[in-house]
Amino acid sequence: MTQPVSPPRGGTDKMSPMGELPAWRTLVARADVRTLSLLGVLVALIVIGGITKPDEFLDTRNLQLVLTQASVIGVVTVGMTFVITSGGIDLSVGAIVALSSVWATTVATQEYGFAGVLFTAVLVGVGCGLVNGLLIAYGGMVPFIATLAMLASARGLALQITDGKTQIVTIDGILKLGERDSYILGIPPLVLVFAVVTIIGWLILNRTTFGRRTVAVGGNAEAARLAGIDVRRQRLYLYLLSGLCCGVAAFLLIILSGSGQNTNGNLYELDAIAAAIIGGTLLSGGRGTITGSVLGVLIFTTITNIFALNNLQSDVQQIAKGAIIVAAVLVQRRTAASST
Repeated sequence: MTQPVSPPRGGTDKMSPMGELPAWRTLVARADVRTLSLLGVLVALIVIGGITKPDEFLDTRNLQLVLTQASVIGVVTVGMTFVITSGGIDLSVGAIVALSSVWATTVATQEYGFAGVLFTAVLVGVGCGLVNGLLIAYGGMVPFIATLAMLASARGLALQITDGKTQIVTIDGILKLGERDSYILGIPPLVLVFAVVTIIGWLILNRTTFGRRTVAVGGNAEAARLAGIDVRRQRLYLYLLSGLCCGVAAFLLIILSGSGQNTNGNLYELDAIAAAIIGGTLLSGGRGTITGSVLGVLIFTTITNIFALNNLQSDVQQIAKGAIIVAAVLVQRRTAASST
């Protein structure tokens, strides 16, 4: 009787007898294709902008504006990517940005100067994230409902604080960060902050135990629990992280606009979710990519800029975004179906 032959050591790094690539190489190949596809879309948009409005779109100031606008929603998207990767959702990010920005720009807060405004914005963001995390992780609430409630509450509180009025920032240190004199080698400070947040987010998701636990919880929460992961605590940390990103984004928005308004962050939740989805993060959880999310933010911001320069209606812009989201979800489903 023929004895079964055990596979050679290190066989996981070699091709199977049928000539198939190992699982990890397949995932890397797919990630590369997805990233290259997103880069191709971004390059195509840049070409379109250069053709339709060459003098305006390719102007250095306009490109700096695109990157600056992408920085605010980009920081929010980094936090959203973690939440979606874990199988959750956060509909309150835009409202948290608004509440953080108005709370940080009250007259009483501005008396504490630059540090006071920054600390307040971050503290309010983390506080809202804590409430979301406690309700979802330990209160057993569905993320959709919990964050929807936070959306309504934060918007209402922001309106109550401002009484519908714009709160002007009077701190020179903050206002100067929004001026061209503060640019470093032609790069706005907001873009540098976004770059740092992106790098940190990528390292956490791809190179730390926290990132691996996030993916595990999103892939199969029960299996993660049986493997010894405290699922509830992990989810709490993720919503704290999302709130932290919202607080940082609120401070960037304060620098960008020089004010705090209860309308800040309008539809940020939709833009952040859309950017994460087209970047390759699965809505069902278990897979996330910071690089893809950042490319998604740049694509949407570039589309907005091109539409504005060509005086196209905002409703057409929303239709285009909706079509891109639908196409991205369909591609995700087809990819998932082909991999099973």
